[in-house]
Amino acid sequence: MDKFRMIFQFLQSNQESFMNGICGIMALASAQMYSAFDFNCPCLPRYNLAYGLGILLVPPFILFLLGFVLNNNVSMLAEEWRRPQGQRGKDPAVLRYMFCSMAQRAMIAPAVWVSVTLLDGKCITCAFCTSVPVETLGNASHPGLSQGEMKRVLARIPCKEIYDGQELIANEVAIRYLRCISQALGWCFLLLMTMLAFLVRSLRPCFTQAAFLKSRYWSHYIDIERKLFDETCAEHARSFAKVCIQQFFEGMSMDLELCHPPRKAPADAGEAAEKLLGIIDQGTMNTALKSWHRCKPPLHLHPPALPSGNGWAGGEQPPVPPPVPRREMAAYYSQV
Repeated sequence: MDKFRMIFQFLQSNQESFMNGICGIMALASAQMYSAFDFNCPCLPRYNLAYGLGILLVPPFILFLLGFVLNNNVSMLAEEWRRPQGQRGKDPAVLRYMFCSMAQRAMIAPAVWVSVTLLDGKCITCAFCTSVPVETLGNASHPGLSQGEMKRVLARIPCKEIYDGQELIANEVAIRYLRCISQALGWCFLLLMTMLAFLVRSLRPCFTQAAFLKSRYWSHYIDIERKLFDETCAEHARSFAKVCIQQFFEGMSMDLELCHPPRKAPADAGEAAEKLLGIIDQGTMNTALKSWHRCKPPLHLHPPALPSGNGWAGGEQPPVPPPVPRREMAAYYSQV
């Protein structure tokens, strides 16, 4: 248990490793879900295509959205995109970098599902069984079958127990033909995804290294700033609650002062009051939170300035007066 606790703490401290672990778990889960899925083709001309393509495309779309839902940076991206301009501009390159990073991780599980589905071949067999070239693989001169009846017979190819068109085309021949095409598409899709990942991960920093480093730095800054702000708010709320409860019990104890001697206030109450930073009521706290959302401080560090309406003083700092030269004086004492 200690090893698992250490691993979990490491993943929590490293956001990128944590998200990579989540993506790996989702990829394994998608493969396990497909292996446990009970595939039942309807074997009807009008429903085979919809069922096969639905199993091939709908679960990847759900897994893609689930990858965004499980990513903690989605709310941060939406907040950064929708926040007012204020004193801090919004860089579209940083927003694109954040979105692309989340999209790359979210596409892992859908890519695994599509690859496993194509390599298995059941979806393609069910979806395109009515498009098997009977002239090449079967007996096209089979008498007594119209176009609609032939499609009805071919639609039963995935269902061996009810297939009755052996004289038209052998069931095993049609299944092998469609599975071969499906596996070829699966390997091509896997190769395409691998090459695309290689180009994105390897070649992008080579062409735009400066822009890449800038976008990655400020995306990390936004993430760390949000975490530190949440930690500061949590610490302030804890101190606020501690002082509020202390004052409540002090007020209740006023009725019992005649029966019990007054007690000295705990030392941690003074420390909690110092952590409030002058914000001691609900209205002031709400105003501070609204000011943080509407007008975040500019990304320019400077010496402390006089506070203005939103907590930040604009303009240049007043000139510092030159230091006054020190005068040295010596005193001499005689021994007479």
